[in-house]
Amino acid sequence: MSTERRLRLPGLAYGGDYNPEQWPEEVWAEDMRLMREAGVTMVSVGIFSWALLEPKEGAYDFSRMDKILGLLHDNGIAADLATPTAAPPAWFFKAYPEALPVDRDGRRLSYGSRQTFCPSSPAYRTAALRMAGALAERYADHPAVVMWHVHNEYGCHNAACYCDTSAAAFRSWLRAKYADSLDALNQAWGTTFWSQWYYDWDEILPPRVTGADSNPTHQLDWRRFCNDELLSLYVAERDVLRRAAPAVPATTNFMVNFSIEALDYWRWAPELDIVSNDHYLRADDPASEVDVALCGDLVRSMAGGPWLLMEHSTGAVNWQSVNRAKDPGEMRRNALAHVAHGADGIAYFQWRAAKAGSEQWHSAMLPHAGTDSQIWQDVVRLGADLRALAEVRGSTVAADVAIVWDWNARWALELPSQPSSALRFVDLVRSWYEPLWRAGVAVDFVLPDADLSSYRLVLAPSLYLIDDTGAANLTSFAEQGGTLAVGFHSGAVDENCHVRLGGYPGAFRDALGVRTDELFPLLPGETRPLTGQVPEGADATLWSERVRLTDAVAIASYADGPLAGVPAVTRNAHGTGTAWYLSTHPDPATLAALLDRVRDEAGVRPVLATRPDGVEAVRRRGPDADYLFLIDHSGNGTEVPAHGLELLTGKPVHGSVTVPAGGVAVVREER
Repeated sequence: MSTERRLRLPGLAYGGDYNPEQWPEEVWAEDMRLMREAGVTMVSVGIFSWALLEPKEGAYDFSRMDKILGLLHDNGIAADLATPTAAPPAWFFKAYPEALPVDRDGRRLSYGSRQTFCPSSPAYRTAALRMAGALAERYADHPAVVMWHVHNEYGCHNAACYCDTSAAAFRSWLRAKYADSLDALNQAWGTTFWSQWYYDWDEILPPRVTGADSNPTHQLDWRRFCNDELLSLYVAERDVLRRAAPAVPATTNFMVNFSIEALDYWRWAPELDIVSNDHYLRADDPASEVDVALCGDLVRSMAGGPWLLMEHSTGAVNWQSVNRAKDPGEMRRNALAHVAHGADGIAYFQWRAAKAGSEQWHSAMLPHAGTDSQIWQDVVRLGADLRALAEVRGSTVAADVAIVWDWNARWALELPSQPSSALRFVDLVRSWYEPLWRAGVAVDFVLPDADLSSYRLVLAPSLYLIDDTGAANLTSFAEQGGTLAVGFHSGAVDENCHVRLGGYPGAFRDALGVRTDELFPLLPGETRPLTGQVPEGADATLWSERVRLTDAVAIASYADGPLAGVPAVTRNAHGTGTAWYLSTHPDPATLAALLDRVRDEAGVRPVLATRPDGVEAVRRRGPDADYLFLIDHSGNGTEVPAHGLELLTGKPVHGSVTVPAGGVAVVREER
């Protein structure tokens, strides 16, 4: 968070998206009463209000927003005031039809939902900045407004537009990147392949649908361009708001557990005064609590400390094939787990469940059933919990382990024509993260070129793409005494998606003390047994390689098949440190055992030396005290060694604390 622009709220923020325009005005007074009952301290307003705030071009009607902000202020509830630019009104598209996006197949999409605009459209940018300016002029000094909410979920439905306007913007971006040199672009893209050499900038198009797979570097630069185009929209709106209200912080909500279309949030985070994230569980995830923790740690790492959970759900969402309600107690566990992993505020979509529109079946803080509902009881209880945890605000998590996460590597890995289409960056990273989470080990996420001096152990589960600077930084970490563990198919290509010649794993070959000359990805369902210093019944899945030792020693080898006797897991003394290589994807139990050994050798200890299975343990560190979060995911309840004050009950803890079945305990530990 910026030192100049902080959220002017005591304790942990609590609330959600508030859309009173969906309801008759007589409902608003009840909303205020129930918000006070629930302990709501801040709501996001105006996110989808453009059509009402600007009913025709250049003509504004702020009467409704004036009343809403006045009501909130009178009831002691702060406003996170949004620029409503994620949903332009129908009149805008009738006037500027060229602002509608075009998909990869060349179809111009229609309006009638949200985010139906081309990010490169000059007409959209002009209208969005005009709208932001009008809001800023009117509400910069409003006592209810404590934060600007710029846009909403950038790129959620329009991460890329393939129209001619976008093509021209892409060419301008490329000319800036390659210093106006077509020769430099041709070299970077490897355009001698398939006769793709460009002699004129106007020959370059977005990677639209073609008869075969298009150039991978072309696709990668396109993803980078799309990210930067959306980021430029955010910065432009933010600057309009900042000029009017220099002390009011600005945010926009990330979506870090989104698909390959996700943005490079490492580039976005420094532009935000307060980093915020939206997080939604997937009904088909049997261990969604792991995703809650991973995403919380990732956002905390990007924020460099506390962050805000801007959206999640009290129950079911509306956009999956099957939208399940949460299990009893799950809503509370999810929210407090986000706090454990660094959130200084908890908010939901939305306050009152809609009775009409595309999200009418999305859960809310005040559900269709009203206050006579389990969700409402849980909402009120959570408000009390967050008040009890007010002092946790501002504390953060200290970690000895870092996992490397790079969106460029993610985009590149999941492009077509890989040795295996089964590789998924997020799945690979999560498979390494989960054993650490289950062991109660604190984790940060870092870029490859980050300062690693505070860590004992750095894990790179999936770094298919890495530049020379990042590779040198990671290998230097091991050389200078750290422990580095690298996953298969890492270091294979440079920042331009050019294969690093001389054998795999490319950039890491010397530090790892191995050389691979051929890849043997496994077919769906195919496994290979492993032998050596691994648990009985260990299997290799997804991937294998023909590895030759140059300096390393084999920890495990393939037991049969075409690679029988070939090293699968290796360990190398590099400088004064250690570098491990996993040339395959071991089964979960084997991977967990290997990572246990790696972190034990690195001197990494869990948050608690003794902790029952199924209980998540996270420690946030404050200036005068630590806060030990204990979350029971087993449903059994347990006693955990602890000393201090349990904040949710107010009871002193001498020796051990009771974690209720499916519940949470938070112990303040004096230092």
